[in-house]
Amino acid sequence: MPTLIRTSILLMIATPAMAHGDEMHGPWAFWTFDPWIVTPLAILATLFGLGVTRLAWRTRRPGTTPIHALLYAGGLLTLAGSLMSPLHWLGEHLFTFHMIEHEIVMAVSAPLIVFARPIGILLWGLPGGARHMVATAMRSPLMRRPWDWSTGAVNATILHGVTIWAWHVPILFDAGVTDTALHRLQHLSFFATAILFWWAMVWRTEHGVAAWHLFVTMIHTSVLGALMALSPRVLYIAQTQTATAWGLTPLEDQQLAGMIMWVPAGTIYAGAAMTMLALWIRGSSGGGTQNA
Repeated sequence: MPTLIRTSILLMIATPAMAHGDEMHGPWAFWTFDPWIVTPLAILATLFGLGVTRLAWRTRRPGTTPIHALLYAGGLLTLAGSLMSPLHWLGEHLFTFHMIEHEIVMAVSAPLIVFARPIGILLWGLPGGARHMVATAMRSPLMRRPWDWSTGAVNATILHGVTIWAWHVPILFDAGVTDTALHRLQHLSFFATAILFWWAMVWRTEHGVAAWHLFVTMIHTSVLGALMALSPRVLYIAQTQTATAWGLTPLEDQQLAGMIMWVPAGTIYAGAAMTMLALWIRGSSGGGTQNA
């Protein structure tokens, strides 16, 4: 598409036209180094590395399987890439890239981390005293009951769906574009509810039920994407205000963003639903419900 080609070329020569509040960009390559993003990611990476090392030292065996380590690394790297790389900078200027950023967070990074099931490894990354305190707290009813409730299939699907639809109300989405605190909260809520949703689908729910909830999620996110893509007028004023500098009209930018949520993101949920359905069919003679 010519407009997207022009956008790629302009990336090399353009200067920032809009930024989310006080976020600071690196002097090269338009990378974003927000301490509210960098610090948690660094902690998660460090705890996982320490946990793997400590378990390997204690058991004289690998602290985790290579596939789980790769899944976790993939989840953290894609999360860092979406929130820190030039993709984030582009998302400040074009709704299209902002949508790509969000879909990576929810439909790529979150399931990769969930499949890695890293909680035990992360606990082993803590010092001994802190590890026991956190483990005890996690087993307490005060923590366990909210976790069990929020990772039930119905509740997790509703929480994730409401979060997606609420943040895409135009006035709220535009507020997140121009306010740093709201923007951070938006990303955190997308990621947190995506973790709950994928955890429910992968580890808490029977495959056939998971397929249904994934299908429902595909439908409602596709409807939201279609509403944006087919709207005859611009709904997101602040998010699309710099689109003309990139060779797109504001409406075209919104339509492309909607198409990304509608088709590529919908395809991920559809693929996951089909996989769960296939697993349910294969194991229907002796299947059982998975537990956290």
